[in-house]
Amino acid sequence: MFPTFQSYIDQFKIFIETIQPGGTLIYSETDAVLNEVVAEDELQVSKQPYALPEYSIENGVTTILSDGERYPLEVFGEHNLLNMQAARLVCEGLGISKADFYKYITTFKGAARRLELVGKNDNATVFKDFAHSPSKLEATIHAVKTQFPDRKLIACIELHTFSSLNKDFLAQYAGTMDEADVAIVFIDKKTFEQKKMEPYPAETVQAAFAKNDLTFFNDPQLLLADLQQLKLVNTNLLMMSSGNFGGIDLIQLKNKILQ
Repeated sequence: MFPTFQSYIDQFKIFIETIQPGGTLIYSETDAVLNEVVAEDELQVSKQPYALPEYSIENGVTTILSDGERYPLEVFGEHNLLNMQAARLVCEGLGISKADFYKYITTFKGAARRLELVGKNDNATVFKDFAHSPSKLEATIHAVKTQFPDRKLIACIELHTFSSLNKDFLAQYAGTMDEADVAIVFIDKKTFEQKKMEPYPAETVQAAFAKNDLTFFNDPQLLLADLQQLKLVNTNLLMMSSGNFGGIDLIQLKNKILQ
């Protein structure tokens, strides 16, 4: 969306400049580049950094630990936990106590299509996620693998946006699926036609992702056939796309493979 990384950073600088004197800037101190942007800013605003809270993961459930209390969550992953801390600081600024915030955040089920639960049984779970950029793809895979370290992870990404399909950009995906035990990339051949782009073979995708055992599909029916034969025993399936996998019904797929 931005021609250079600097133009991307500039958007954050512009946003900070919109804060009125005496206002508050809440930002993640876990981002080195963002820390530099905030440090360079000389506006008279209150700067409130946040980081990951203390937490534990047991039996696939993330629990926040705060002031001797335990708050089990419906969501998981470092991205969600960081966003949660930003929300907590906003709420505290509005007079809501930290204890009350954590009490009620335990019922939050997350945003639609962000590590959304499709279905599960005692030893397998199917998730869908909106992830499609390299950073989001890697972070989402890491979140699921961290949450369920003893389970095999099958990760499937559909490349759908114009930028992700651009051959010059494709190399940005190198290493992003390394944590997945089984990596699948799907590009609907109709997408190439619709965007008037020249299709490329599996070898090009494997080279770009730097993963020789990666499986590539360009036909939704072939992808569906492959997924339907999965045996999800002590295994999670993560389906990621900003599209719809060529019309694959994930609910029907879940009903079949979680029997």
